[in-house]
Amino acid sequence: MNSAAKPEAARGHRPTKLNRQQILGFWAAWWGWTLDGLASFSYALVLAPALTELLPKSGYRATPGNIGLAGSILFALFLVGWGLSFLWGPLADRFGRTKTLAGTILVYALFTAAAAFSQTVWQLAIFRLLAGVGIGGEWSLAGTYVAEAWPEDRRKMGAGYLQTGYYFGFFIAAALEYTVGVHFGWRAIFLCNLPPVALALVIAWYVHEPERWQRTEADEHARHIKPRPLRDIFNPANRLKTIVNTGLLTVAIIGLWAGSVYEPTAVIDIAKRVGKTAVEGTKLVSIATALLSIGTILGCLAVPLLCEWWGRKKALAFYFAGMGLSIYYTFGLAFYWRNGLHAFIAGLIVLGFFGGNFAVFTLWLPEQYDTSVRATAFAFATSFGRFLGAGANFAVGAMVHSMGTIGTPVAYTAFAFGIGILIVPFATETRGQALPQ
Repeated sequence: MNSAAKPEAARGHRPTKLNRQQILGFWAAWWGWTLDGLASFSYALVLAPALTELLPKSGYRATPGNIGLAGSILFALFLVGWGLSFLWGPLADRFGRTKTLAGTILVYALFTAAAAFSQTVWQLAIFRLLAGVGIGGEWSLAGTYVAEAWPEDRRKMGAGYLQTGYYFGFFIAAALEYTVGVHFGWRAIFLCNLPPVALALVIAWYVHEPERWQRTEADEHARHIKPRPLRDIFNPANRLKTIVNTGLLTVAIIGLWAGSVYEPTAVIDIAKRVGKTAVEGTKLVSIATALLSIGTILGCLAVPLLCEWWGRKKALAFYFAGMGLSIYYTFGLAFYWRNGLHAFIAGLIVLGFFGGNFAVFTLWLPEQYDTSVRATAFAFATSFGRFLGAGANFAVGAMVHSMGTIGTPVAYTAFAFGIGILIVPFATETRGQALPQ
């Protein structure tokens, strides 16, 4: 009797097997998020050469200060576009996850590729703004899809796996810069972002909606309920969660984006100081970005385990503390050392690991809301913080311009994570809870 029960118990602990649709949907979401990371980081990699060419055509000198200021303005506009992407959330709650996900991929792919044809810095800014609208929506919809489509005993690891895609996109961007960028220039890098168009069509055609969303949609239709997700995420049950989640995402965006956007330019700056050629500097940027990406992928994979061991709140506080310290070390200290190139690049691996804090949100946010408003809540929290992040990045750019250096202004963003740690206690702990219906 007991011996027969043991195999049953053992089988009970086996992860639920994923069906074909769950596997296909995950890879569609993962590749969408991967190519999203490629599109996002392509701009950071080509920032210096693109602005060096476009600023004189726009009537400005291509000085380091002007490049830093223009880069921050363009990135702030990119974040504004990302902020506007909260509109995808209500669309996904109303019309479905997969069709809306395909729409976000289509938008960011087309406008990122269009940036290759920019003739002035203003044209580049417009294309980046519009690409941001698509890029910002992909994360919330991919995260919502995986949370709803995967079985309960696997969705937490699914969140960690999904988030690795974005930083694998960084790795692809670095590889393209090392090969395509070196030989064909910055415009070719933007053109490499066209493949997501095909992925968008595959998602729209082959990937089905999660059964959880279909049940909710059918129930609302049968009861003649007209959902108002933007209003509902601020009802008494959700108001504090939405405000706190938005604050935490704002902190994450300010810190990580400042570091990742300026990482390539910082490496080029240090490489020049130690006597490297322009080509050698470009290759070092690719290597540094690849190491940053590997570190972040490892950080993402650790998130589900840490969230289960410590809880969501403690895990996020741990990642925030690590981000603050690693940003201060890399940009505040190693950037200024006489022979700090290797120390700076080594610091990027640690910075990358703690940059995996975004995977905490991919796992955590869907757990806090019902299916009827989940995509809207996710999109709002991840998007609204980017309006504030845009202002912070503009401030960093202004400091870079006035101080004539990248390191110290970026190092100041470490203080944001101290504020984030103070916000964490007000968040909602969901460890041990099933995804709400």
